[in-house]
Amino acid sequence: MKSFSEIRTLLIEQQKELLRKDLGVERVRLAEITLYKDTPFTVVISGLRRAGKSTLLAQLAHKFYPDNEYFYVNFEDERFLTFTVSDFAKLHEQLIELFGNKKIFLLDEIQNIEGWERFVNRMIAAGYKFYITGSNASFLSKELGTKLTGRYIPIELFPFSFEEYLQFKKVVVPDMNKLTTVEKGELKNSFWEYLKKGGIPQALQYPELPIHKTLYDDILNRDIGARYKLTGIKPLRELTFYLLSNISALVSYNKLKELLQLGSVNTVSSYIDYLGASWLLFAMNRYAFSVKKQQIANKKVYCIDTGLVKSVAFSFSEDRGKFLENIVFLKLRRLNDEDLYYYKTEKDREVDFYLPKQKTFIQVSQTLTDPATREREVQALVEAMEEIKGDSAFIVTEDEKETLSVGNKIISIIPVYEWLFENQKQ
Repeated sequence: MKSFSEIRTLLIEQQKELLRKDLGVERVRLAEITLYKDTPFTVVISGLRRAGKSTLLAQLAHKFYPDNEYFYVNFEDERFLTFTVSDFAKLHEQLIELFGNKKIFLLDEIQNIEGWERFVNRMIAAGYKFYITGSNASFLSKELGTKLTGRYIPIELFPFSFEEYLQFKKVVVPDMNKLTTVEKGELKNSFWEYLKKGGIPQALQYPELPIHKTLYDDILNRDIGARYKLTGIKPLRELTFYLLSNISALVSYNKLKELLQLGSVNTVSSYIDYLGASWLLFAMNRYAFSVKKQQIANKKVYCIDTGLVKSVAFSFSEDRGKFLENIVFLKLRRLNDEDLYYYKTEKDREVDFYLPKQKTFIQVSQTLTDPATREREVQALVEAMEEIKGDSAFIVTEDEKETLSVGNKIISIIPVYEWLFENQKQ
């Protein structure tokens, strides 16, 4: 651990940095966190590197505690490299000496300190309030449950949603029920920009810098390679590149093992789990009543950010369809956490998304102008609703809007730029 004087200097610097930090676009998640401000629950903010967790901490500090009645520590600072869990008591002592005795802690990237939960649990029991952020697997809900003995609220922070992207670009969101021709054209243009650029704040703020590629390397080298003590990351890098180049597609772990010569299916499964734990990629299961069938079926893979895919993956052509589906996935993932699947009918027709709790099916198609495409998408939804007794179905498209009646089934066709504003939770 550093000397007392070095600790003091570090803490003073960090407090000043937080106070002058650019707050940027107010995140929609801030409103959700507001609900837990006056509760004893620890708020745990997790998500991808550079998704804006530190900025969100700064936003809540300014909004909730304008009189600076909190302690702030950022453990991403390299000067905490030798810090251990036994140093927390000394750190707390220094914070009190510098800023007075306060009951609220804002701790950034705390996962860098092994055993951090022992300090947090002790302080929670003593009546302290915590807001903490983290960027690795230990911050998944299933892991947090074993680490934090007190009550906690997990908050996942994704890169900008489309609405937040518009706010970043200072574009006023029009009334979706009264779109003029000009507003519609501008909204569509903004959406395609968002699809290409993604929603990682720093990448949007500094487009001239290789933010996506740096982030990609950091995830593979630091969040996965170093954390899981991989002897080499070349196989991981090849697998990740392949998956990013095939987002929204079905993948077989067996075929991936053979294609990339990865040794075993377990290796493929572990690597994809690591990528999920770092919030880079998501593997979505096929819906089945048997858990075993879900596990052995092919997966569909999506990325946390389409701008990142554009920057680091390989593509022969601009396949807007697969990016459109990825955008829809991200919206559904925000809304429904992990309760999200794809569906195969008994006749082997595929439905892109199924939400079991709502019994809702969602298909994604660039356009339905081709009669064969329209027939295929509609028939898959009708079969799925008949098999599951589903309550509703949607087809999200680039620009088409219609309500279909097929027998006693209703299918709503809606443009993606309108659908993204429904049931917001970003």
